[in-house]
Amino acid sequence: MNKTVASAAEAVADIGDGATLAVGGFGLCGVPAVLIDALVEQGTRNLHVASNNCGVGEMGLGKLLHAHRIARMTASYIGDNREFARQYLAGELEVELIPQGTLAERLRAAGVGIPAFYTPAGGGTLVETGGIPWRYDADGNVVAASPPRPTAEFTVDGVTRTYVLEQAFFADFALVRAIKGDRHGNLVFHRAARNFNPVTAMAGRVTIAEVEELVEVGALDPDEVHLPGVFVHRVLPLTPEQAADKPIEKRTLRS
Repeated sequence: MNKTVASAAEAVADIGDGATLAVGGFGLCGVPAVLIDALVEQGTRNLHVASNNCGVGEMGLGKLLHAHRIARMTASYIGDNREFARQYLAGELEVELIPQGTLAERLRAAGVGIPAFYTPAGGGTLVETGGIPWRYDADGNVVAASPPRPTAEFTVDGVTRTYVLEQAFFADFALVRAIKGDRHGNLVFHRAARNFNPVTAMAGRVTIAEVEELVEVGALDPDEVHLPGVFVHRVLPLTPEQAADKPIEKRTLRS
């Protein structure tokens, strides 16, 4: 039951080329940066990653992106990540853009064993009919696009609408970050850093959590636990220096 590992390198050692990853975080908040750094050092490539976004600059998942280790990205947001946009438009990266709530539910559904679900998000748009560019070639031509989604009509509160069928995202590995964790893998997240981390952890066949503070089993009140250890397979305790390294995406100060 002791799920702790001695190093980040040990934690990610079996993540091979072509693996499918679900990665927690939002912007730079709650990002498993130490595990990502270990993947960069390991040299793993051709990854298919699902996460809200793909890091900021060369931070977070941006390190894997700049090293051209990601082959396909399933995300909700490109935003002002210039390298993400550049690789996508240059045909160097395949990108599946989906609504943010749909991404969260695809991860959660995998965690509870639901292979697919219907959602109203994207109904009547290219999400439903297909044709969203997934990959361009070097000349800007679309060479891969989203397929049409199956649909069905449901009546909710007397209103009949078209719902789109979405498949769960089952990941080979999930990487998350928590503020506290015990040796059994029970995790506590800190405020907004909770974000996508719980559903991300649920989606992984093997889930690896880096924790800022490792506590003994029994130290966490059961009502305090955000994610039970049944979903977590490895726990990496961070050093105080690693735990304190939390870059700010956009710092705004008064003049």
